[in-house]
Amino acid sequence: MPQLRVMPMPADANIHGDVFGGWIMSQVDIAGAIPAARRSNGRVATIAVNSFLFKHPVFVGDLLSFYADVVKVGRTSITIYVEVYAERNRLEADTVKVTEATLTYVATDENRKPRVIPPLSEL
Repeated sequence: MPQLRVMPMPADANIHGDVFGGWIMSQVDIAGAIPAARRSNGRVATIAVNSFLFKHPVFVGDLLSFYADVVKVGRTSITIYVEVYAERNRLEADTVKVTEATLTYVATDENRKPRVIPPLSEL
């Protein structure tokens, strides 16, 4: 199941209809934060973008699906791998992998200080 599905609008693109990379990056960050917050059982903050690769352009009207998986859980940090697929020409079901990224989040408490991620047995 995708963590996030969204369709970019004209305001998210340049005058040629190509979606801004920064807009895609923000959506990837949102999609990655969902499983990070779920696994850490609370608030998380992005601390690193370990890798980010734009494989194909994204266009206004593409339906984007963001898939995110936990790669590694540390004491206070969690690394997430995100893949983004664009569904184009929906009548022909043309789907293309457009982006992949790895991000690291840190679990934080109510004072925004790092906190220990609970073991799976406590969730």
